[in-house]
Amino acid sequence: MKHDIYNSKGVHVGLVIGPAIFDLTGKLLYELKGTKIYRASGELMGHLYGASASEGLRLDKAADRLFL
Repeated sequence: MKHDIYNSKGVHVGLVIGPAIFDLTGKLLYELKGTKIYRASGELMGHLYGASASEGLRLDKAADRLFL
């Protein structure tokens, strides 16, 4: 399963592949458990929200900082 991640402004910022989140260069950034985003240390970092299948997944505005 591969999904694109868009920030609150609609900019493509990452990819979900299986239970992991990668930046656009392919670097592993976070783990995904359900809709919750975690650091490797287990710290909860934010949430993803489903959009339409063609739009991919969206970050809530507070989680935009995860991809700066």
